[in-house]
This record gives sequence, C-alpha cells and structure tokens, in this order.
Amino acid sequence: MDTILLLKAAILGIVEGLTEFLPISSTGHLIVVGSLLHFNDERGKLFEIVIQSAAIMAVMWEYRAKITSLVAGVQKGDAAAKRFLFNIAIAFLPLAIIGLLFGKHIKAALFNPLTVAVTSIVGALFILWAEKRKHVITVETADDLDWRGALKVGFAQALALIPGTSRSGATIIGGLFFGLSRRAATEFTFFLAMPTLIAATVYEMYKERALLSGSDLGMWAVGFTASFISAFLCVRWLLRFISSHDFTVFAWYRIAFGLIVLLTYYTGMVSWSAA
Repeated sequence: MDTILLLKAAILGIVEGLTEFLPISSTGHLIVVGSLLHFNDERGKLFEIVIQSAAIMAVMWEYRAKITSLVAGVQKGDAAAKRFLFNIAIAFLPLAIIGLLFGKHIKAALFNPLTVAVTSIVGALFILWAEKRKHVITVETADDLDWRGALKVGFAQALALIPGTSRSGATIIGGLFFGLSRRAATEFTFFLAMPTLIAATVYEMYKERALLSGSDLGMWAVGFTASFISAFLCVRWLLRFISSHDFTVFAWYRIAFGLIVLLTYYTGMVSWSAA
C-alpha cells in the first residue's frame, strides 16, 4: 500500500473525527482538505463514507449505556424511552425527505471550497447572534424535549445539506434558538446524528457499491481508526467544554477558516478549481 495514500487516509480520518460533532462542518473541511490532498475523486468520496461511519461508531460507544437503557425501556413499555426515540425519528424526517428530493442537485451545485468558505462565515454570524441574544431555556435536558421541538430541530438539521453549514452546528444552534439548554441541544444532536449518519452511510455505500475494492481495505482501516479515535476524544472534550463555555470560539474559527479559503483563492495561492 502506498505510504502517501495511507498518510492522506490518516489525515482525512482525523479531520472527520475532529469536525463531525463540532459546529464547524465536517463536510466543508473534508471538501477543502480533500482538494488540497488531491483526494476528492470518486474513490475519495467513498472513503469519506467509510470514515464517517467511524465517527458514528465513536459517538454510539460514548453513549452505549443510554442506548442500552433506551432499548430496554422500549421493550418494557417505558413512556419516556418511547417519547425520546419518537422525537429522534421526527427530527430525522426533514433532512431525509429534503435530501432524497434535492440532495443530488445540491451536491452538483454547491459542493466546492468557495461555497464552504461563504457558508462557514454566514454560519458563524448565526452562532454569534445566538450567543449574544438572551437565552430563555424551556428544555433543560434532551429527555424533556417534545415532538414539536424535535421537529424544529429537525428542520434546522436540514440546513446542513448545504456544505459548510455544519449538521451539528445547525442542530445545536437551532436548539438554542428553540429554548434548549446547551447540554440538551448538544446531546440531542449526538443522538440525532446516529440515524442520520447511519442512513446516509448505508445509502451512499449502496449507491457507490461499484467502487468497492479489496485493495482499499488498508486505506479504509487507517482512516476508520483515525476517525474513530479522534471523534471519541472530541465528543468527550465537547461535553466538558460546554459546561463552562459558549460556542463563540467556534464562530471565530469558522470566520477565520472561511476567510483563509477566500484569500487563497482570490490571491491565486491555491487554485481551488484545480485542486
């Protein structure tokens, strides 16, 4: 196996793991980093699906106790467990429906570094706005959310179909606007990510099944491992971070990230169209 290819796999795996659950857009970062590494062809797109599945596994491992509790609760007829899973299902629907109807067109038109740069900056402004306004918390924990609130968060998540928006960013910040506490918005985002990313992974793997090759197993293993470890560490760090910080730092990071992409494009430092 090509050592350079394995290094690219490790880099992209780490990028996916660190950005999937932070409000800074994993898709946007993978588009930009994949362009810089010249690994954004069809083979690269399939690889992104593999490392995304690792990030899902990481958050499921972190919440394995609650997942087990929910399954047991549903089997016993527990109303709270049923309500929580119903809310996840309700929140999942907007992105699933809109994605099936328009996802192909959105990818064709908007999946490029310049779109990512602009949406990163626009998203940052929404984060700054959300943190500046007075928070009126009506939902303290994710278990307290009702189906109406879950549906609102689901529509916020659908905005993530636009690359650079950030799925976790849209749901977390949307949750803040809808009265969720930071911890409730973050934890509901993590649980909502599970069916969302699993469905996306299964769908994309089926659609791109012709590209599956045994010769890529080594590359996949490196990327999967790097993504799992970095995502696991990032989720644990974020849960500690939000206990004493807001999301403003991520807004400034997004602005810097977007400006760097725009600057390198307009100065000719990076030929993004050819990267």
